[in-house]
Amino acid sequence: MSSLGPKQRVFAGLAEIAQALGHAHRLELLEHLGQGERSVEELATRTGLTVANTSRHLQLLRRAALVEGRREGKSVFYRLSAEIARVMATYFRARDGLEPVSRIELLDRLRAGTATVLDVRPADEFQQGHLPGALNIPLAQLERRLAELPPDREIVAYCRGAWCVLSFEAVAALRQRGYRARRLEDGFPEWKVSGLPIHSATGYEARRWPHRPSGASERPPKTRTPCRLRR
Repeated sequence: MSSLGPKQRVFAGLAEIAQALGHAHRLELLEHLGQGERSVEELATRTGLTVANTSRHLQLLRRAALVEGRREGKSVFYRLSAEIARVMATYFRARDGLEPVSRIELLDRLRAGTATVLDVRPADEFQQGHLPGALNIPLAQLERRLAELPPDREIVAYCRGAWCVLSFEAVAALRQRGYRARRLEDGFPEWKVSGLPIHSATGYEARRWPHRPSGASERPPKTRTPCRLRR
């Protein structure tokens, strides 16, 4: 039996949580898990860490009751604990001052050429796949690259998913500087899974555009290519 009193056990638990959160890699892992359950191997790929290092960080998060794990065959999958998921949902609802843009709404704006799509993920993720015509400005570079954004068009930012902090922070920063900015309701993974068209370093993947008129081209108009957005 532990010799610690009730108050000391609470303090010890809080200290363990603080230690678990006190590392950039573990915070990034929590962000990825905010998008849904992931295997250790997938998390390692997404964060650029080794599988062994990723596993060690996840075990610390698990001991602090921030994540939960399950084994399926030889793989271990992690997800946010129920309490942390509730806290994150509350945080994101509080950050969402304006209604997010749905995928269908963004498709309409892309066709009409009335929105600039901003991908705020790191460049390597952007190269692996992105929305057609998206301009990639990682969040850390946004401040010094504002001149690349047209001031007279609404900007729709997106990143890794519905609980990705990058797009929330980008929209907040842009609004503070007078831009009309909103975020996509989810992110690139959901866009891709839904079968919508994407671009990648290997080329254009022609997929369906919902409600596309008969005989219309699968490719989006040239005005949506990144090069036309740069100055």
